[in-house]
Amino acid sequence: MECAQEILLDTHALIWFTTDSGLGKKSEALADKALAEDCLTVSAISFWEVSLKSALGKLQISGFLPEDLPGACTEIGFEIRPLSHHDSSSYHRLKGIYHKDPFDRLLIWQAIRNDYIFISADDQVKKYASEGLKVLT
Repeated sequence: MECAQEILLDTHALIWFTTDSGLGKKSEALADKALAEDCLTVSAISFWEVSLKSALGKLQISGFLPEDLPGACTEIGFEIRPLSHHDSSSYHRLKGIYHKDPFDRLLIWQAIRNDYIFISADDQVKKYASEGLKVLT
């Protein structure tokens, strides 16, 4: 089945989805529909973020280790997208500086550049709409 629009989960949304700790109702409905249509996407950037923050003691996910997350995502049915050389080399085009966190900024740029809808609970993300981000918070 061809995907009409890919949906990219922010890292916290990925964690909420995989641990069943609750996306917002609107985001959850869209994520469930996207998953049913094979359109729900996660970025390798999120795996890197989870691994780094776990190593620093800033994040603990009960039930699995960071290296278990890609397999869990595959089992659920997520598409996993790498950070491509096109995405990383054009990152300088993201002009807004509403986030200092490079993981957030990379995910936002990846969503903009690849025309994904971005699911995030972070209200700051909406500010990137002026740069072309389609966001559902």
